[in-house]
Amino acid sequence: MLQENLESKWIDCFEKSFSLSGVSRGDLVAILCESQSRPILSQLSEHALLRLGARPVYFKVPSQPITDSMLVRSTGASNALEGYEKLLPALAACDLIVDVTVEGMLHSKELQTLVKQGGRLLMISNEHPEVLERCMPDPALKPKVDKSLELMSRATVMTVTSAAGTNLSAKIKDAPLRGGAGYLTSEDQIAYWPAGLALFFPLAHSVNGIVILEPGDVNLTFKKYFETRVTLQIEDDFVVSIEGSGLDADLMRMYYEGWSDSKAYAISHLGWGLNPRARWEALMMYDKGQVNGTELRAIAGSFLISTGANEFANRYTNCHFDLPMRNCSVKLDDLEVINEGRLVGPLS
Repeated sequence: MLQENLESKWIDCFEKSFSLSGVSRGDLVAILCESQSRPILSQLSEHALLRLGARPVYFKVPSQPITDSMLVRSTGASNALEGYEKLLPALAACDLIVDVTVEGMLHSKELQTLVKQGGRLLMISNEHPEVLERCMPDPALKPKVDKSLELMSRATVMTVTSAAGTNLSAKIKDAPLRGGAGYLTSEDQIAYWPAGLALFFPLAHSVNGIVILEPGDVNLTFKKYFETRVTLQIEDDFVVSIEGSGLDADLMRMYYEGWSDSKAYAISHLGWGLNPRARWEALMMYDKGQVNGTELRAIAGSFLISTGANEFANRYTNCHFDLPMRNCSVKLDDLEVINEGRLVGPLS
């Protein structure tokens, strides 16, 4: 059983991460957490910031009450700051916000307000520190991330196919893009760790087709590998059918239906992984309570399809599925960037 101690090597990792994000002596850095946050992440953040001569300040709130029977997992849409809107200007005024809330602020309603007010946020995923140590922010990843975003920005349509029968089309022109190597450059306002992922948020009326999830693909919300085939039919951005006779399809149908929220079925974001240090078998090595599974979104050559909140299409929901897939081929217009799960062409 791995322990969550205040290890010197993990303080080193956090210090390096913050240095890459531009933290320097005298900077005022907010540690944003909640009562259910993993304590070791706040502690490692504080010690690393003090080593750098920065001035850490805690913004800690009670975790929100459960309002219904649905379990919220892996959304990236923390509700920790709901009711604390008066704090947002103070958070945004800090030189950096280190986000160690349970779900993370990446898709939260408050994030855009923080960004518009000048806030810079580094979201540290709710992982055991060993995961963060293995998937450190890496400047060597940045060229491929930047190239991926450049290719996306020039493309009109993304198509995704697989030997299993996946055939998905998504308009990408003018869609908001996001990617990173796990740290903030001087031009960035949002980053997350672990990283090594490039993605876009489709605008309304953009995504259609069929997605076939095969054994070995991953349901990160449930933190498990698919063991049976599941077919998603997508029309005008929304999953309209979930087909499959096994437990995997049954569980997905039950979870979607439990929300009684049509927005839960909508596409959130699409993209691919670039991180050679991310491991596909990693979920087998940890207990569910130790990991958030972020690493598996970033596996080099994987395709990621996610449903749920998409702030750029003005859709908010706490139901979220991240579904990393193996063995897919991805094209941007006529340019192939992934061939059967391998980065190719300009990303090889």
